Amino acid sequence: MGDYIVRATAADNQIRAFASLTTNLVEDAKNHHNTSPIATAALGRLLTAGGMMGIMLKGDQDILTLQIKGDGPIGGLTVTADSKANVKGYVHNPSVMLPPSPMGKLDVGGAIGQGYINVIKDMGLKEPYSSQTNLISGEVAEDLTYYFATSEQVPSAVGLGVLMNKDNTVNVAGGFIIQLMPFAEEDIINKLEEKIASIKSVTDLLSDLKTPEKLLEHILGDFDLNILETSPTKFYCNCSKERIEKAIISIGKKEIKEMIDDNETIEVNCHFCSSSYNFTVDELKALYKSFK
Repeated sequence: MGDYIVRATAADNQIRAFASLTTNLVEDAKNHHNTSPIATAALGRLLTAGGMMGIMLKGDQDILTLQIKGDGPIGGLTVTADSKANVKGYVHNPSVMLPPSPMGKLDVGGAIGQGYINVIKDMGLKEPYSSQTNLISGEVAEDLTYYFATSEQVPSAVGLGVLMNKDNTVNVAGGFIIQLMPFAEEDIINKLEEKIASIKSVTDLLSDLKTPEKLLEHILGDFDLNILETSPTKFYCNCSKERIEKAIISIGKKEIKEMIDDNETIEVNCHFCSSSYNFTVDELKALYKSFK
C-alpha cells in the first residue's frame, strides 16, 4: 500500500481533520540517512507531521519548514514539505542511541530534550512567516499541539507514531491532526476531547485499522465524518548538481579560489537525502569564472 494523507471534516464542518499513513516514507528516510531506531522514530514523526501540514498550504509553490532544536543527544531535526505532501528531512545525529523509556518505548523525548520548534512558511511574500514555540515534551506531537494552540490559535490534537521492527525496519508509521473551528459548539468540543483522551497509541491504531480513513472513522465516526480527498505523500528531495552549484557560488569568490588552489576534487553532500556531488578542479574553475 502506498503512503497517503486523508483530508476530512466532521460535525457539520466544526472539525477539520487529517490522517496519514507514512510507513514507506519513513523507511525511505531511514535508508537515506542510515538512522538508528530512535532517530528514525523522531524524524519519522516530524516528516509525518510535515506532510499533513504541507497540504494545509494554499499555493503550489508554498514551502513549509519545521525545525526542532533541543539539548538532547539527537541535536535537532529539520523537515521541509510542499503543498503536495512531498517531504524531506534529516537529523543532526542519526546514530543516537538511548535506553528505552520507562514505558518500554523509544525515548524520543529524551533524545530531543528541551528546546524549541520553529515553523517557517514561505508563501512567496517578501518575508516568510516564522513562529517559534518551546518544546513541551520533545515527543513532537505534543509540541506541535502546543504550537497550533499558541501560534495559530487553533485548538488541535496531534497524534504521531513510528513503530520499529527488531531488524531496524519500519513496521508502521503515520498520524493525525484534528482541529476545531472557531464556531465549534461546546458539546462538540467536550465530546471530541473525551475521544482524543481515550487514544493511547497511534501505531497500535494503525496496526489494527490499517488505513488513515479507518483511523479517522475510529476517532470521528460519531461526528458525521466526511472524507474530502486523499493525497499521496512521499520522501522526495529536489537536490541536483545545478542546485549545489548555486550553493557553492553563494559561498563567495574567495572561498572557491581556495578550493581551486587545493587542486583536489571536492565532494558536497545534501543534508536532506545524503546524495553526494563531486566537483573537479576544472568545474570549480568554471564556477569561479562565473563571477564578474
